[in-house]
Amino acid sequence: MKESRISNAWKYVLALIIIAVHFVPIYMVVAIAFKSPYDHSSRWAFPGYLYLKNIYTALERGGMLLALKNTVIISGMSILFIVVIGAMAAYPIARNKSRLNNLVKGFIMGVMMIPPLSILVPLYSFMAKIQGINSYWGMIVTLITFQLPTSIFLFSSFITSIPVALEEAAAIDGCGPFQTFFKIIMPQLKPVTASVIIITGVNCWNNYQFALYLLQSPRIKTITLAIAGFFSADSANVNGAAAAAFIGILPMVAVFLFLQKYFIQGMVDSAIK
Repeated sequence: MKESRISNAWKYVLALIIIAVHFVPIYMVVAIAFKSPYDHSSRWAFPGYLYLKNIYTALERGGMLLALKNTVIISGMSILFIVVIGAMAAYPIARNKSRLNNLVKGFIMGVMMIPPLSILVPLYSFMAKIQGINSYWGMIVTLITFQLPTSIFLFSSFITSIPVALEEAAAIDGCGPFQTFFKIIMPQLKPVTASVIIITGVNCWNNYQFALYLLQSPRIKTITLAIAGFFSADSANVNGAAAAAFIGILPMVAVFLFLQKYFIQGMVDSAIK
């Protein structure tokens, strides 16, 4: 028993290192966000006071309230369509075992490997032609396009584990394909839906590269653009940027805490089934 504990000690050490790597940036953001700009102590030192003016600066001068509203609209609508379209597209892929469906699934996985920035120039040119620049719908369509492959992959992997007998029973009762999907299949997808919401939601919420080029108007800036606004070529308000980042991560932390049980279950089920 003692030898087993010793042999597993490296796992706990590795886990602590990984936790520290993820915790340090969050600690730095919080420490700097509530520290006075005139406090020249180490960035690592947590202040013994709360300097709330940085929060005010982020909300009022940095436009974080407007950025939060825009980000909620863009991310919320994107996630809604990513979940619905992804689940509906994954259903026939998971149920119809054919060479064509295997090719489609392989193509979807291949698309996941393409770096988004590699097609930024043609994407910007296309969005400019259809007047999608500086619009909610342009950014939403772009995010949906790049996040759908992940959604379809997770949903299709999970749907294969649902017994076909449920659908056969629904068909006997007179349910059509759409009724079967929304009444039988969709309620079974709660765990993986939570995983899709968190994974794609974080990507939509934190997106910077597309927002930088597609949302050039100040009235439609997102959180990432608002944070970037604290830095310029000749100056940088690090404390204000940290306060803005602190405000920006709170909604996603709340969503994760609310969905964490389903998220963990969905990730495990999608991986093993």
